[in-house]
Amino acid sequence: MSITVLNPGLLTTVQDMGRVGYQQFGVSVSGVMDPRSAALANILAGNDMGEAVLECTMMGPQLQFDKANVIAITGGDLGPTLDGKAVPNYQAVAVKAGQVLKFTAPKTGCRAFIAFAGGLDIPVTMGSRSTYMKAKIGGFNGRKLEKGDVIGFRAPVDTLSRMEDRVLKPEFAPKPVYTLRVVLGPQDDAFTDAGIDTFLSGTYTVTPEFDRMGCRLDGPVIAHKEGGDIISDGIAFGAIQVPSAGTPIIMLGDRQTTGGHRHHRRLPYPGPAQGGGQGAVCQGAGGVRPEPAAGPALRPEGAEQD
Repeated sequence: MSITVLNPGLLTTVQDMGRVGYQQFGVSVSGVMDPRSAALANILAGNDMGEAVLECTMMGPQLQFDKANVIAITGGDLGPTLDGKAVPNYQAVAVKAGQVLKFTAPKTGCRAFIAFAGGLDIPVTMGSRSTYMKAKIGGFNGRKLEKGDVIGFRAPVDTLSRMEDRVLKPEFAPKPVYTLRVVLGPQDDAFTDAGIDTFLSGTYTVTPEFDRMGCRLDGPVIAHKEGGDIISDGIAFGAIQVPSAGTPIIMLGDRQTTGGHRHHRRLPYPGPAQGGGQGAVCQGAGGVRPEPAAGPALRPEGAEQD
């Protein structure tokens, strides 16, 4: 009752909604980079929203099913195929024993999420099945998947009720500029009025410094009243740090537990009404050149203070 990894792809890890409650001990939350997409995959596959999935970056894995099961793939379109035939995204799909799931190439976005009905047989570590690679905690032996790995299913099924209705319209659509809503951060008074206006009116591009820890942006410099360093405090998913250099960094899944740069803004929980939120950031292709025409850009939109 398992899948065998024939090819791991560029970076494939087991992730759920994260290891909550351990930042005080220096343990990163980790978890999926696009929580909404992962939750939708699980809903389509008949799981709880927080069930562990495979998060695939850029080039997806090649998986052989040794047991029939139902899957759902959401997030970016990395070109999934089953025995060479295209597989729809955002839809429950029944896979037979012996079939091979493979990904051709990214079409939109850079991260896809594969949910398996009944869940993956991965041990729970500190309340989560998420992989934190730097500390080798959780997931499959604390690391990304490798060729020859075998992962079991906990409760596979051949089919689900109302399979024909388990389909959603894909939410992620590539655009040259994404409008991201932000909420005020705890150190907004440390920035000049001009600096805040610069941030809220500027367009920032994703730089090559973009991984599971964070996403560095390039664009107009945000002015501090004084230096950008502070006494370290906790870092939430989506917090936007602004170091002394004045260019923002969006903190993501494998972020450090605390940070010593001022927090200018924070992204709210993702959703279509909020311009994609964290999902739009996490689906921006890593490694793009810092030029507006070469990759996705981010345009912040102000929100009133709570």
